[in-house]
Amino acid sequence: MLYFAYGSNMLTSRLRERAPSARVVGRADLLDHELRVHKRARDGSAKCNVVPCRGAVVHGVLFALDDDEDWVTLDRAEGCGAGYERATLVIAGQSAQLYIAQSEYIDESLLPFTWYLDLVVGGAREHGLPPDYIARLEGHAATCDPAAAGRAR
Repeated sequence: MLYFAYGSNMLTSRLRERAPSARVVGRADLLDHELRVHKRARDGSAKCNVVPCRGAVVHGVLFALDDDEDWVTLDRAEGCGAGYERATLVIAGQSAQLYIAQSEYIDESLLPFTWYLDLVVGGAREHGLPPDYIARLEGHAATCDPAAAGRAR
């Protein structure tokens, strides 16, 4: 089954921590959608989401996940049913699964943590997404994770 990653899971190493069977299929574009960073996460920060927007494009990466247990683990990691819902959309002419934020978890006032945005940018660079798209990701406002200092100690 195909999975379209557009956030931190674009970084292959991060996705494989959650879904070891993940195999890169290649870059792909989700048409008529826009990337937003407004999904409220359990840690109080914002995570990526896609919303319909005529004429916009979300660049991302298609992965094949060959193990059903990987989907169970990924659903749990993504908070499926408690933040995101898994949906099926046609991407690059193929049916692919992706996670879309539930409306009650959208909060435009939140910012992503810098470490999260670094993962998103890292995945975009790894897969050679368009330079202007990467620049937009790099320029997105972010905030420091207050818990990161404690974890670093």
